[in-house]
Amino acid sequence: MVRVLPFHADIPGCGPRGRRRAHSWLVGTTFDESAIDDALAELTAGEKVWAQTPLRRRRELLDDIHTRTGRFAGDWVRAAQTIKGLDEDSPLVGEEWMSGPLAVLQATTALAATLTALENGRSPLDGVAVQEAPGNRVAVPILPVDTYDRLLLNGFHGEVWLRPGVDADTARRRAGLAQLDPSATGGIGVVLGAGNITSIPPLDLLYELYAHNRVVVLKLNPITDPLFTVFEMVFAPLCRLGVLRIVTGGADTGRYLVHHPDVAHVHMTGSAHTHDTIVWGPGPEGLERKKDKRPLLSKPITSELGGVSPTIVVPGDWSDADLRYQAEHVATQRLHNGGYNCIAAQAVVVSKEWDRKDRFLAELRTALTNAPRRAAYYPGSEARVADALAAYPDADQVGAGRVLIEQLPLTDTPLLRTEYFSPVLGVVELPYEGGEFLQRAVDFANAELTGTLGANVLAHPRTIRRLGIAFDRAIERLRYGAIAVNAWTGLAFLAPRAAWGAFPGHTLDDVQSGIGVVHNAFLLADVERTVVHGPFRPAPRSVLHGEPALSPKPPWFVGNAAAATTARKLTEFYASRNPARIPGIFLSALRG
Repeated sequence: MVRVLPFHADIPGCGPRGRRRAHSWLVGTTFDESAIDDALAELTAGEKVWAQTPLRRRRELLDDIHTRTGRFAGDWVRAAQTIKGLDEDSPLVGEEWMSGPLAVLQATTALAATLTALENGRSPLDGVAVQEAPGNRVAVPILPVDTYDRLLLNGFHGEVWLRPGVDADTARRRAGLAQLDPSATGGIGVVLGAGNITSIPPLDLLYELYAHNRVVVLKLNPITDPLFTVFEMVFAPLCRLGVLRIVTGGADTGRYLVHHPDVAHVHMTGSAHTHDTIVWGPGPEGLERKKDKRPLLSKPITSELGGVSPTIVVPGDWSDADLRYQAEHVATQRLHNGGYNCIAAQAVVVSKEWDRKDRFLAELRTALTNAPRRAAYYPGSEARVADALAAYPDADQVGAGRVLIEQLPLTDTPLLRTEYFSPVLGVVELPYEGGEFLQRAVDFANAELTGTLGANVLAHPRTIRRLGIAFDRAIERLRYGAIAVNAWTGLAFLAPRAAWGAFPGHTLDDVQSGIGVVHNAFLLADVERTVVHGPFRPAPRSVLHGEPALSPKPPWFVGNAAAATTARKLTEFYASRNPARIPGIFLSALRG
């Protein structure tokens, strides 16, 4: 069927045919070829307009989108609550503020700063203290970048590492990507939006437009169709200019778009299976094409896919409070957004010889059990949980729909190869101690786990100091696009200047976690990975132990009772940049 939306006079042109017809939600297998053809024809004309749009105007468009995101943030979150079955008063609503409008507010601010630098004839990295990273690399600091970062994320820091051999001068010269020559456009790009995190489609379309100079048709995942009108309102400036069209629909719509002769490029977020279906085709014929390296898709594709993300727990002298806090940290890494994250931790790697291992696993079980209940909103979740239980009949069900699998085999077992995309968590025990454990854990993650999107490492500050260069070397050897030390790689997703994507080097026939990066608001070339660090303990314990960090329990923790209020206040602050809002944020955060 086709559902007809009300026409919004304030927002012409986002959907197919703009003012000439009411916008349609193209649901299931029904789609309108002529409407899509019209939308692509409009984008062809819009590309010429974009080529003539100067940097100043491009920056002003970002400012306008920022204002509109703040204005419609409440509508955005209410739509997300509907999609995910969240009660209005649930603290889990905080996830929707932070991973929805807040992420876009930060991205538009950061991209606008990059455009301002380029507009004034400067590199986006002018004034940025580019540093050295291990292995003949340079590291570009991306967190903190201003006073507000230092206040609101005190104790967190991060950098983007560029590929080996790229020097600082080259990094500065190439920063800006396609905006270094705004008139050289790249045709029409199709963005196949994600269905889990609501900021992914907006962030991806902005990256296509600003990093690659491609005008965009955004095809929403059917799960996120209730956000259609919100996105129309937020991105009305781009729609009016003719450089963005938004469509909905099922697989037929996506297939028609990606193979359309007017489309120059495809970007998708999803699973490796979906990627391979697009590139090689479905079923046995697709497998034969892949074997023979005869792709069905005749144009370039970039992708952000999932995998089996590890959390490496380095043995050390952890207190009982450390064990409880980091157990909740790991539970968050798995259960944020119900477990439907491409970056969700799936394999916890611990030392079999660690004298605190059993206590840590007991705390982890408690944290998984006590985390707030939520609906299994993502299609197929129950079936994937059932598959895990069938593969591991001795697994523990630690709460409604949650599975904990301990003492996994070290090789040739489904959990290490299958992204369950549901609340399933496994534990791997390696028979090593100290520095040898860390090195072996890195080898295990690199060799045995599918995917290279993100890895987390939890280690006591004293252990990090004791290991010294060996710890740095272990981080360097992890072949992941995002690495979080005493933090969650979700922070790298939220930090707008961080680059987000798989470790480079994957190919169409072995795509793993994808090809290319997004976000990356400095518009850096030659990106290899993002590395973020966080405090081992929350405030005030961090201060009592001499750790320079004033952040309490982060609002993205699933057990944070004040998460919804804190995240809403953060969103309101980033919309206005009014410093008078900061005390309220701190008070709410401390209640969490």
